[in-house]
Amino acid sequence: MRNWLLPSILCVWMGSTCGAQSKPNIVLIYADDLGYGDVSCYNPDRGKISTPNIDRLARQGMRFTDAHSSSGVCSPSRYTLLTGRYHWRTRLQLGIVGLWGKPLIAPKRSTIANLLGDQGYQTACVGKWHLGWDWPIDAKQRPFFKRTVHGATATTQHKSAWKTVFGKPIGGGPTTRGFDEYFGTDVPNWPPFCFIENNRTLGIPSDYLAARLFKNNQASQQGPALEDWKLEPILPALGNRAARFITKAAKSDQPYFLYMPLTSPHTPLAVNDAWKGKSGMGAYADLVMETDAVVGQVLRAIKKSEESDHTLVLFTSDNGCAPYIGVADMEKQGHYPSGPLRGYKSDVWEGGHRIPFIVRWPGVVEPKKVCGQLVHQADIYATFAQILGIQIPEAAGEDSFSLLPLLEGNDQPVRKHAVSQSSKGLLAIRRGRWKLIFGPNSGGWSKGSSAHPGQFYNLADDLAETNNLYGEQAATVNELTALMEQLVSNGRSTTGSAQKNDVQVRWKRFLTIKKSP
Repeated sequence: MRNWLLPSILCVWMGSTCGAQSKPNIVLIYADDLGYGDVSCYNPDRGKISTPNIDRLARQGMRFTDAHSSSGVCSPSRYTLLTGRYHWRTRLQLGIVGLWGKPLIAPKRSTIANLLGDQGYQTACVGKWHLGWDWPIDAKQRPFFKRTVHGATATTQHKSAWKTVFGKPIGGGPTTRGFDEYFGTDVPNWPPFCFIENNRTLGIPSDYLAARLFKNNQASQQGPALEDWKLEPILPALGNRAARFITKAAKSDQPYFLYMPLTSPHTPLAVNDAWKGKSGMGAYADLVMETDAVVGQVLRAIKKSEESDHTLVLFTSDNGCAPYIGVADMEKQGHYPSGPLRGYKSDVWEGGHRIPFIVRWPGVVEPKKVCGQLVHQADIYATFAQILGIQIPEAAGEDSFSLLPLLEGNDQPVRKHAVSQSSKGLLAIRRGRWKLIFGPNSGGWSKGSSAHPGQFYNLADDLAETNNLYGEQAATVNELTALMEQLVSNGRSTTGSAQKNDVQVRWKRFLTIKKSP
């Protein structure tokens, strides 16, 4: 265990924030597809799922009500959270990193793991990566890794190719992007169906996943799997590994950083027996409760290590709840996964990217606080940098604004604007109460379209985005359009020298789409 007395004395002597000077441990828990209204403290009137551990975390710290992910789907949001840079500046202009996809984070791009590792932190990633790898699959082997039907049978050639590939190290993963160690399943509903530790699969996948595991929102893409691979043990394994890392890391003199991108409550909706039927609203709601229990397990590990008072815990989600997991049935029973918001996962409407965002940091963040300021997951990079007194390089964290003033109790805006995107690449920009969407619909899976080429909402009066003011507020629409043009052309939204986007950003392309008949 570290000696916290010396840093505390230094803080008093320097007249500065103690928490900002003593290198706190940092645990970042990143839920997958957890809607804004799935956490009960965010949705007291329209929520029916019990989330006691996340609620307790909120009571012990600060709950943000206007926090956003970079996208309505996962890979792009993960990129932005880890780098402090909007994902749409990369090749990923829409969708997610595909099966056997290449790394999205460039090798020289700084991540929060690099940032903290350079300051002496022990760094670990436990969970879902889904940002691409340099899979060692050559051209001759690629046919044996193509998508196939759920009931496929592996041939001798398949097994030979898989044995060769999965017998090699896999490049481009978390341990090449700032993390000392990694354990998880890259994408739990996609192959390879096995755990990966650091840069190796644990075991050699030798058969296709059983066809029965593709029903009822379980696995979705067929591919190489370990023999008798099961989906239910994944989440408990992540909880156990995270707790083990915390216990071990807390015994060191070095601070630690744990990034825990959970596999849940995203599909597979593989609920363990202890949680089946607990919610009374189906497998997804049961899995939300089981996810909350894993959060509790991690918090207990921190407490047991006797470092709770010196650990910053941040809990958030990558995007909204997926509508295909039984949302309609849950809403009939009185549970609304998006709470008061319009839309769900994939959408550019608020339900797609406004997410739970909670920070507990004893001694710095006052308990039971609620912050209504506009914040973004891109801001995590600059926040950690300011906590540690690090000057961010020009070509890093280009869209990241520090949240430290808010955490310390200052209720003034830290960012003037924010950008989020739908799964199909439709962008929206926020400035104060105003939100401008550069297209006529959700840009995702939800239906609904405007007669105007774009959408413009006053979220202060119309959080549910029901009244499109696009044809009534031309001056403000033009101002926000010009602002978006500036953010794209400058390659950054923070102050500093202009940077280059990785590709041409075609952010206006949806404005020409006419309303569907």
